[in-house]
Amino acid sequence: MPRLVAVCAVAELHPDGGRDRVTAIDKRPLQGRVRIGRFGVGPDVQADRTHHGGLDKALYAYAEEDAAFWESELGRELPPGFFGENLRTQGLDVNAARIGEVWRIGEACTVEVTMPRTPCQTFARWVGGPEQRGWVKRFSAERRLGPYLRVRRNGFVQAGDPIEVLSRPDGAPGLLDAYVDPA
Repeated sequence: MPRLVAVCAVAELHPDGGRDRVTAIDKRPLQGRVRIGRFGVGPDVQADRTHHGGLDKALYAYAEEDAAFWESELGRELPPGFFGENLRTQGLDVNAARIGEVWRIGEACTVEVTMPRTPCQTFARWVGGPEQRGWVKRFSAERRLGPYLRVRRNGFVQAGDPIEVLSRPDGAPGLLDAYVDPA
């Protein structure tokens, strides 16, 4: 059964791309039960709600399987939170989700898939190293994007909780069908 590997929130805000700009991409796993509310993980921070937050992007999910692919590609460990994700999943092909698909995480929390992540230069700078150059294009080309999620029902979740797909709307576009490449 699909499960939650980690629930992550911002560890530290970092300067990013100019005067007075910060990023909250530095996410790290939290211990124990964590509250999920309308704007996502209780203790998390959304530094830029226009591009990386708000109700339709309250949470970002990334699959352990996709992270393992990138570990192999980049030759380094990429722990939960590295991709700026709030939820690291396992056993669920998050990139095969449909827009409007609903998941239950744990006993009560429900979320809805709203859109794919669009990688940006903040993400490229976070990856760093020689991979930084061309990262947005490379990440997009692999189509291992992960979905943004809207919280439909608040609840408490923790690592190890099951994830169940409650509904998949017939005829809705797939996550990758909805992706518009920024290049």
